[in-house]
Amino acid sequence: MIKRALSVLMLMLATISVRAEHTGHDMVNHSHISNEPIGVMGAHAHSTGDWMFSYRFMRMDMEGNRDGTDRLSTRDVLSEYMIAPLNMTMDMHMLGAMYGVSENLTIMAMAPYLNIEMDHVTRMGGKFTTRTSGIGDLKLSSLFTLKRWGGHELDFNLGLSLPTGSINEKDDTPAGNNQHLPYPMQLGSGTWDLIPGLTYLGNNDALSWGAQGVAVLRLGENKNDYTLGNRFNLTGWVAKDWSKQWSTSFRADAQWWDNIDGSDKKLPLMAPAIVPTADPDLRGGRRLDLLLGASFAPASGWFEGQRFAAEVGAPVYQNLDGPQLETDWIVTLGWQLVL
Repeated sequence: MIKRALSVLMLMLATISVRAEHTGHDMVNHSHISNEPIGVMGAHAHSTGDWMFSYRFMRMDMEGNRDGTDRLSTRDVLSEYMIAPLNMTMDMHMLGAMYGVSENLTIMAMAPYLNIEMDHVTRMGGKFTTRTSGIGDLKLSSLFTLKRWGGHELDFNLGLSLPTGSINEKDDTPAGNNQHLPYPMQLGSGTWDLIPGLTYLGNNDALSWGAQGVAVLRLGENKNDYTLGNRFNLTGWVAKDWSKQWSTSFRADAQWWDNIDGSDKKLPLMAPAIVPTADPDLRGGRRLDLLLGASFAPASGWFEGQRFAAEVGAPVYQNLDGPQLETDWIVTLGWQLVL
């Protein structure tokens, strides 16, 4: 399966690369420092020979349970399960690098480091916390410019996620020490994942806008006999330049993801009846977030060629296959350097 997926990926890369060489150059030159929201990944191309290095810190805070669009109390969850999740915090540190191979081809790599923490309560009133941390799944991708016209650009994204994140994380629980943890506490998918996408960019003087659609398609089953659900994301934004240094943005972000296929062979057979996070049929959902962003890119001095940005937002709609923890807010802080 992996060899077949890599063969398909290489064929698509070769085909699009040939087409990219013949793409027109009627759009303005690439901006060295772009102003799309910092929470959007791989949304701009680079000029030939340009390098960009980046660091992002992302935090997602989840508290309270939901089933469908209805909120559930902890008592509701404990009426069906021995253990209820109370809240979860996920911090991600992301290092990235992009390189402009040509005017129409940019390649990139992203390496995440995760810290995940989840609080629980038992039916008897006892509380405990599980924690995991480590490297997540490494992502390699390419961005091909399909067309430029006027102040518009259309790009094709194609990436591959490598199963470098652990799916065997353990911690102490009421069941004993060093227990295998449920799905949300694992650091990776355990599978090779194809990541295709399409990005549109537009600008008119001080106003710019864009949209991006991305999918994460799982290419097989991992070593623990399960496959995470496919994920789909559609986002759109508008940004305003207030000066050569400052800009702000507004973004809407819709995402939906499927339940897990199979089940983790390292979890006890009764685990899905004890805690909802261990049930592979309670991992899917849909969510719509609204986010505000700000960006500062010094035009001179020591920090010229760098960008400092932030974006914060919260869901306005959640429909979860629950009981499942709902998301409260998301924040991304970032730094970028172009050489």
